[in-house]
This record gives sequence, C-alpha cells and structure tokens, in this order.
Amino acid sequence: MLNGLWLGFFLVAAATALGRWLLGGDAGVFAALVQSLFEMAKLAVEVMVLLFGTLTLWLGFLRIAEAAGIVRWLAWLLGPLFRRLMPEVPAGHPALGLITLNFAANALGLDNAATPIGLKAMRELQTLNPSSTTASNAQILFLVLNASSLTLLPVTIFMYRAQQGAADPTLVFLPILLATSASTLVGLLSVAFMQRLRLRDPVVLAYLLPGALLLGGLMALLASLSATALASLSSLLGNLVLFGLIVGFLLAGALRRVKVYECFIEGAREGFDVAKNLLPYLVAMLCAVGVLRASGALDLLLEGIRWCVLRLGWDARFVDALPTALVKPFSGSAARAMLIETMKTQGVDSFAGRVAATIQGSTETTFYVLAVYFGAVGIQRARHAVGCALLAEAAGVLAAIGVGYWFFG
Repeated sequence: MLNGLWLGFFLVAAATALGRWLLGGDAGVFAALVQSLFEMAKLAVEVMVLLFGTLTLWLGFLRIAEAAGIVRWLAWLLGPLFRRLMPEVPAGHPALGLITLNFAANALGLDNAATPIGLKAMRELQTLNPSSTTASNAQILFLVLNASSLTLLPVTIFMYRAQQGAADPTLVFLPILLATSASTLVGLLSVAFMQRLRLRDPVVLAYLLPGALLLGGLMALLASLSATALASLSSLLGNLVLFGLIVGFLLAGALRRVKVYECFIEGAREGFDVAKNLLPYLVAMLCAVGVLRASGALDLLLEGIRWCVLRLGWDARFVDALPTALVKPFSGSAARAMLIETMKTQGVDSFAGRVAATIQGSTETTFYVLAVYFGAVGIQRARHAVGCALLAEAAGVLAAIGVGYWFFG
C-alpha cells in the first residue's frame, strides 16, 4: 500500500507539472520540483535532529518507568480491555502500559512525549509480530488510534491563534474537542469492523462508557469556564502533567531502588539507535509530499472542490480552510504553515481561520505517523492501516467543518 501511495505522489506531480508546461507554458515548474526535493531532504535531516534529542530524552525516562514497574502496572490495569481489542497481545505485556502512556500524552497535547513513547510501544508490539515486514492487527489498531489523535488540551493551536492576534485564542477549544472525538470514534469503529472486534463486549463497554461519560463531564465543566480561566488551565495542566510524569518516574524508580542515572543512560542510548533508523523513511515520504505540493496538484484540487461546492449551491466559505486539511495527512509542518497562512490572509478570527484551526487540532498527520511508527520497526505492508487512518482523518475534517458552522457560522 505504501509503495503504491509513494509512487502515486510522484506520478501525480509529474503529470501536473507536465500539464502546466505544455498547456500553460510554465517551464519553471520543473525547477520547482527539483528544488523541492532538496528542500525536503534538508527538512528530513532537520526533523531528525529534533527527534534525536526528543527520543533520547524520553526513552531514557521510559526505561526508568519500566524498571520501576510503572509500565507493568498500567498493563495489568488495562489488560482486560486490550485482551479484547488486541487479543494477540498477552496479559501483562509491557506494550500495554506504553500504549496507555502514549494515549494519555496525546490526549493532553504532549506531542514531544507521545512520539517516543509510541515508538517504544510499536517496538514492543513488533516482538509479538510473526512477520518482520507486515503490520499485525495490534499494530494497526495502535497506529490508527494515534493517527486519529484524541486531544483534550490543544495548547499548540491556542498558541498559533494568540501569535496571530486572536481576541480569544481558546475559542476553538470545544470545536476541536468535538472534531477529534469524532475522528477517534470512526478510527476505532473502522478497525473493529476490519478485524471483527466485539465492541459490544461487556468488558469493553465497562471501560469505554465511563470514559465517554468522563469526557462529556469534562466538556461541560470546561464550557463553564471563562476564556482566561480556560487558557490558564490548559497551559497549567499541559506543563504540570509533563513535568509531573518525569518526577513521578524518578520517585518511583528511587523507591524501587533503581539506579536512575544508569537506567536513564541505557534508555537514552536506545533512543539514539531508534532515531537514526528513521531518516530513510522520512526522506522518502517528505520528498514525495514536496514534489506534490510544488507541482500545483493541491491547488488544482482545491479549485475543483470549490467549483463542485458552488455548483451544488452550498456555502463555499469552508473551502478557504481546506489547504490545511489537504496537506495534513502528508506533512504536519506543511499543515501548520497552511494554517498560519490562512489566518494571515483570511484573518485569525475569520470563519476560514477558525475552521482551519479546528481542522489542525482534529487529527494527526497520517502519513508521517505511518512513516515514523512503521519505519521504526521495518514494517512495509500496512494492510488496512492506511484506509482506516484516512477514514478517521476524513471524519475529523468533516466534523471540524460541521462544528465550525455550528459554532461560528
């Protein structure tokens, strides 16, 4: 699947560039394509520099958590649920605790912590995979839920809006929460359908229903707060939880008489080894995305969507927010750039600017997640992971547009 997608990006870019040259006389498009290749290769290295430090830091702390028994305790706590959602993962396996930590970090908007934890979890799942190149059912479910990215505190979106001068940077909080909940639900249901998981199992419902009620209560509580209080709470919780995890790992390790410094160095060394293996996958995916953007294929798609929407007699205001949605599956940095550009050109508090911010917070970067998570363990055949992840992403985008009209229309 990834082979076909990667080749397709280059073929679509080549066809679009050829059309611009032959029909539009734009001979400079080929120079733009070549320049994009070198720029994306450079960007891949820059991303790797950041990943080296992040992975080294967090896998060092994770090794302390493992030695202190925290990962085993989390695996025991969620064992009954994951035995039904991931039946091939044995009870008490360390992957279960790491998956729990990864989901918690994603929910709190702690991307820097979530990625290394997720990579560690994927490596643990690979130890149970009978194939070295084909994704297992458990790996697919884990990846799709990561791509859907349930986020309770989208602090970075608030920061982007504040930088652009938004009157109320947290105004998009509840729309993002609704959109990201929709993407996560669709991701779970799609994987459950493909893998024939029994979500109506009493044990599964016993875990999921309280979580849904808790989420609803949290939304009701946060909706009652003022904008200032909500912004302060979001920032405080994000940083408090992040540093609290570190201190908690260190204290737990000290109580269990773990040599925390030596343990950290051992885990950090593993993080370095993981990071260096990701570069080929990042170069491949980012270069493919770069030529697709440079060819103008995405611009043509946007204009085609606008024409179709107008022909149907619908409100086309949301189309100005779609550049973020169109590049989000491929590149997180491109999506951030598109979001900032939309807020600058359309206005940070315009309808398009608010919807684009909601889209940005609704899902994760699907193909980046595929490249990084599967690339870290050498997976080449993704099976139904791509389809389910893209379905979840589409649900998040549609939900973002829908709640945008509801809240801001």
